[in-house]
Amino acid sequence: MAAPMDHEAPHESGTPMDISGVTIVQDPVKGKCLHATRSFKQGEIIFREKPVVSCQFLWNAMYKYTACDHCMRSMETAEAMSRRLANSPSLVLPFPQCCAIKQEEHVTCPHCQVAYCTESCRQEAWNKYHRVLCLGPSVHDSEHPLNKLAETWRNIHYPPETASIMMIARMIAMVKQAADKDNLLRTFAGFCQATTNQEEHMSHKLLGAEFQDQLELLRGLMGEALYEENLDQWFTPDGFRSIFAMIGRNGQGIGTSSLSVYVHNCDALELPTQDREKLDTFIDQLYVDIEQESGTFLNCEGSGLYSLQSCCNHSCEPSAEPAFDEGNYVLSMRALRDITEGEELFICYLDECERTRSRHSRQKLLRENYLFSCRCEKCIVEAEDPDVTSSEEEEDEEDGEGDEE
Repeated sequence: MAAPMDHEAPHESGTPMDISGVTIVQDPVKGKCLHATRSFKQGEIIFREKPVVSCQFLWNAMYKYTACDHCMRSMETAEAMSRRLANSPSLVLPFPQCCAIKQEEHVTCPHCQVAYCTESCRQEAWNKYHRVLCLGPSVHDSEHPLNKLAETWRNIHYPPETASIMMIARMIAMVKQAADKDNLLRTFAGFCQATTNQEEHMSHKLLGAEFQDQLELLRGLMGEALYEENLDQWFTPDGFRSIFAMIGRNGQGIGTSSLSVYVHNCDALELPTQDREKLDTFIDQLYVDIEQESGTFLNCEGSGLYSLQSCCNHSCEPSAEPAFDEGNYVLSMRALRDITEGEELFICYLDECERTRSRHSRQKLLRENYLFSCRCEKCIVEAEDPDVTSSEEEEDEEDGEGDEE
């Protein structure tokens, strides 16, 4: 059993990251697992962690979802975000004090004008990877290798986005800038790897039918932009595919929203009943207007690699779920029920709608997207259920209703 991770590290908001309540265990069958080293109550935060590397999705940034280039904190005011998403330029939000955005703290890189929510984020980015990736006066040069790489990715991977080629660029830049390159490489190597067949499947899922040609194009552009002798293996066809698939396999989606923080703060206001009802009605209607105009694309979105979260195995009845309640890339793992000391932590790889579907449908989704068959307690209990998809079940019910008429 691995030793508990009991140190604390600071992050941008100033509060410590707590990762003292869990430990990584190596299981001979499942590989890495995450176990609780103490008991947790339902709703309690089990741990918080920063990503090893993360970045915003490229289309998301292009569509003016303005986020800190380092910690992904939403940088629009809640009112500005609401106006954009609802396409309502004159919209005015009540209780403006509930907006947490501090525009006076926003800074930009003096060389390329990339935006950050604070000076500490700008400095950390510069020290970790941005010194290599900073485009300087070439930021609008379409022929710069990094701009060509980003544009090529956008033309390959359209919304809804699930990954970004710039994650690999940041990983390479981090190694280039690292004082201890071997330690950082061991950290990257610690993420779950895939077999050759699984790597091809993952690449196909992210890139589509022409993934081999597209992957070679991306590999060539990455080499042109960032080739590093110490990372020669990453730039080979097999090595690049492995890193690409590793990101697809381990990446955790990140979503931030200044509007969401505003609504949370509004919920905490102590108001007379009539004022509370009026505010709730306003917010409900705002979300209706936003959905009609922008659909489900509400957040600043990206993905990251998290050392602890990536050790959590799947269950269709999870005991925990990740959240981003600090409004940036800091992941908070929250207990969905009471958890006892020594218990393995499980998260659900399916979204809330998918996890309510039939066992057959869940298994199909997990095989297609995560390349495994689930053997959680819920799936074992439902093992004798008919092997039909949820949509087929619904059609059968509709047919039955028609027969009765």
